[in-house]
Amino acid sequence: MTVEETKLQILGELELARSRTERLINSLSDTQLDAPYHPGVNPPLWEMGHSAFFYEVFVFKLLDGTVSYNPAMDDLWDSFHVQHRDRWRRDLFPGREDTLQYFNTVYDRVAERIRRYELTDQALYLYRYAIFHQNMHIESLIWCRQTVGYPAPPDFQGDRPAPGEGVAGDVEVPAGRWVMGMPDASEAFAAEDFAFDAEKPRFEVELPGFVISRLLVTNREFQAFVDDSGYQRPELWSFGGRQWLASAAEHPVYWRCHEGQWQARLFDRWLPLNPDAPVTHVSYWEAEAWCRWAGRRLPTEYEWEVAALGNRPGEVFQRYPWGNEAPDGSRVDMNGRSMAWNPVFDYPAGESPFGCRQMLGSVWEWTSDQFLPYDGFKVDIYPFMSTLQFGDHKVTRGGSCATTSSLIRGTYRQAYLPQRSDVFTGFRTCALR
Repeated sequence: MTVEETKLQILGELELARSRTERLINSLSDTQLDAPYHPGVNPPLWEMGHSAFFYEVFVFKLLDGTVSYNPAMDDLWDSFHVQHRDRWRRDLFPGREDTLQYFNTVYDRVAERIRRYELTDQALYLYRYAIFHQNMHIESLIWCRQTVGYPAPPDFQGDRPAPGEGVAGDVEVPAGRWVMGMPDASEAFAAEDFAFDAEKPRFEVELPGFVISRLLVTNREFQAFVDDSGYQRPELWSFGGRQWLASAAEHPVYWRCHEGQWQARLFDRWLPLNPDAPVTHVSYWEAEAWCRWAGRRLPTEYEWEVAALGNRPGEVFQRYPWGNEAPDGSRVDMNGRSMAWNPVFDYPAGESPFGCRQMLGSVWEWTSDQFLPYDGFKVDIYPFMSTLQFGDHKVTRGGSCATTSSLIRGTYRQAYLPQRSDVFTGFRTCALR
């Protein structure tokens, strides 16, 4: 790819991130933008302003030493200077019109810089970093709509683009030596190999054979646990799970039993529970208890990546279960299109080398591991991308239905506290050893 082609690609990614963010904001009323505080998620206008501020810090200040658009607002847009509760204070922040003006001014400046200036390796890296960070916050904006009960996002189509046949059961992954993660900055790699620091450096690992489910755990399977009084049986829950359970409902957070039938809330609508869709919005503790009830276990994150990608030493490394072609809607439920509402056996074209489906998109999959750095970890340009989560968060893998296509890849690691259920989390299981 030539320099000009790369610039056009980056400009396209920037414009897509801008337009998706604007649509997520402008499709809400002023009343919805002024909603009261909700713990765990950020208000939409703060998400927009914070994303623009990130470009100011990691593009303009690092590359040009430029003073920010409004230095008086820097601490308020910076997530490490303003607490979650204060982000919902409308007296601290500008309204829709002023935030949009700030947002678009910054984006226009970034686009102009890309067009006019030399595309150095550092500049390309920082553009990608800021755009990918923006896409992480697009996912956060979608969580917010689900948490608060806003209407579905503009990209939601609610269709079934890639039906599959009703496969089931487990697959066996043989013992062997496997390649994990992405190359670090000291290695030569292509622009499309961009990764966050927690995915690096690449290494090899020896694993015993294991047996993993082809499919995600479904609503039907999880309902059987609920109907079997799973939430009332302390022997199924670990100590941490029992502590969480003391303040939780006795079913997944967005379920309800209405007139004798289970329903699930999708944004602002209560719909009949789709029994074949993946169970969604469950905490690590719920996944762990279900496994104990079913006589199964969660995979380790190494097992998960091997089952998803199957990369072996000496072979061409593949970023996705199907190879290295960019993901699309025939392979992955992503970009806020179908919102994990389709059967777990759909998307057969996205199947992994071992026959596992929907390992990318649909739901972030809980693993049994704590979120810790790989050996040889180096802090990236943004020192808090991963380091604040090490030790007390659990690893999830695969992305979700709300994840942007440019972020979906088999090496991507995300960290969530085990009690989180507001994000699009689900799980698949392994047979006990």
